[in-house]
Amino acid sequence: MIEKIINIDDINQIEFFGINEKNLDFINMLFPNIMIVVRGQKMKIKGENEEVERFNKFFDKVKVVYKDNNILNEKLIMKAFNEDVVDKRDSEVLVYGNNGLAIKARTKNQQRMVKEIERKDMLFAIGPAGSGKTYTAVALAVKYLKEKRVKKIILTRPAVEAGENLGFLPGDLKDKLDPYLQPLYDALRDMLSQSKLDYYLENHIIEIAPLAFMRGRTLENSFAILDEAQNATKSQLKMFITRMGNCSKFIIAGDKTQIDLPNKTQSGLVYSVNLLKDIKDIAIVWLNGEDIVRNPLVTKIVEKYEQEKMDY
Repeated sequence: MIEKIINIDDINQIEFFGINEKNLDFINMLFPNIMIVVRGQKMKIKGENEEVERFNKFFDKVKVVYKDNNILNEKLIMKAFNEDVVDKRDSEVLVYGNNGLAIKARTKNQQRMVKEIERKDMLFAIGPAGSGKTYTAVALAVKYLKEKRVKKIILTRPAVEAGENLGFLPGDLKDKLDPYLQPLYDALRDMLSQSKLDYYLENHIIEIAPLAFMRGRTLENSFAILDEAQNATKSQLKMFITRMGNCSKFIIAGDKTQIDLPNKTQSGLVYSVNLLKDIKDIAIVWLNGEDIVRNPLVTKIVEKYEQEKMDY
């Protein structure tokens, strides 16, 4: 732990920190592991060395934004925050897919996912449909596998029906479950040749399975992704994240507006984020409409649903 004193005699504290220090509270929320104390013309910050350095860089950028706009609000603070956490390294290609397709993190928050999973072993990525949370997570898993930083990839989803009943479909268990897992196959096929994907699947280097199949396992030297995590119950999500073994990375991705559980309050996603947010080794990235990389119409649709605050 270190302490640092920052001079703030060059700003109007009422304008900068806001009424009732609203802006200061928001900044503190972005850096939960930093203690901030303002006394007169000085601000004292205390925390781990890396976090203090990151905060200091961020605060300098906030002051520039404030002076450029003659005002400070949450939107401008977030702009500075997003610019601060993305460096040149994050803009590089994650993997080269089929036909030389260069797969990159394409938005600020996707780039934050790349940066945070480098620093921390567990990441929650929460955002609307089309924001790239699953695709980015799969690209990171493939990158880690190709670089031999993990020995296998585990991809899983809860087998919860989105308003339809698939139980009547013919076939064995795999045939019935594949519709739930198809988006994960689709992402992998962008990043790996069919022959390489088949080899990985046949040799269990890549495993794609329903969430229930994770029970009782310890996942070591693995990159594990739980997709559609909003449809995992509290007990299921706890079960998954406690599978983590040594030398592993976990990403939990979901959209809190698309819960298909009969009782929406049983969703483990937001519950777990609120419960675990103070653990400094867990990263949380909130994606939004600005991260949607599908047809621009999807962004407009998501915005309309959010404005209505409908019961999904």
